[in-house]
Order: sequence, then C-alpha cells, then structure tokens
Amino acid sequence: MRGNSLIQAGIVLGLGFGGFADGIVLHQILGWHHLVCVTQYCQSTSVELLQRQIVQDGFFHLTVWIISLAGAVMLFRAGQHRVRAWSGRVLLGALLAGWGLFNFVEGIVDHQILGIHHVLPGHPQQLLWDMLFLASGIALMVVGWRLMRQGSRPGTEFIP
Repeated sequence: MRGNSLIQAGIVLGLGFGGFADGIVLHQILGWHHLVCVTQYCQSTSVELLQRQIVQDGFFHLTVWIISLAGAVMLFRAGQHRVRAWSGRVLLGALLAGWGLFNFVEGIVDHQILGIHHVLPGHPQQLLWDMLFLASGIALMVVGWRLMRQGSRPGTEFIP
C-alpha cells in the first residue's frame, strides 16, 4: 500500500473532511467550542471576542479547505497516472484513515498539549470527551486501514 497515489489522495482528503466535520459540527452547529477558547466554557463574553473567535474559526476552515483542495488535485492526478484498477474500499478506507488522523493529531495537539480548546470545555467530564475524540480518531484509522487492506485484495477493484 506504500506509495499508492490513491491512498495518499484519500488520506489528504480525509484530513480536510475531518477538519470540516469538526469545524462545522462542533464549532458551528453544536457551538461546543471555537478554535481558540479564552474562557473556561469557551463562551464569548463580548461581541469583540465572538468576532475574534469567528475569524480564528474562519482561518481554520480556510486551512482545511486548502487541504481538501490539495487532496482533490492529488486524486485527479492519481486518476490520470494510474497503472492498476482502483478500489472503492481503498479510497473510502484512506478517507476514514485521514479523518481519524485529523481527530487524533488535533486531539493530542490542541486539546492536550496546547490546551487551546477541548471538545466540551467546562463539562464535568471534559477529559472524557477529549478521550472519546481521541478514541474516535483511533477507531476511524483502524476501520480505514482494514478497508484499505480489504480493497487491495484481487477481485475488489472497480474501474470508474
């Protein structure tokens, strides 16, 4: 599986999609946190602070958009230069692995090392929520890896 441009493109796309899932669901829809939380509960205490948090979230979304765009370009190039049939399972597995990698790295760096935010800041089980986020990353990577292995078996390919 090393060097497979389909896997590489899928992982990069998964990183971007994972970032979008985090930003859209946790930042915007549920409003649990922003990219950088200033207060214990991550609630804005002024309009100025809310505007700053929205801008920071915007730069986060711009970054994951650029990552997703890079993944789409990689996928396009992989399609132009492929030498063997593709597997839908391999691509899905790579996407899930990339999403899991995003969750795991973001959870370790932002939640644990830097402490710039937590999944559900101020909650009595804040650490549990952070650990569940890390566990989701590991689970997505494991499922993705298994799908990539299954999809690389003969007879599981598809040609678009």
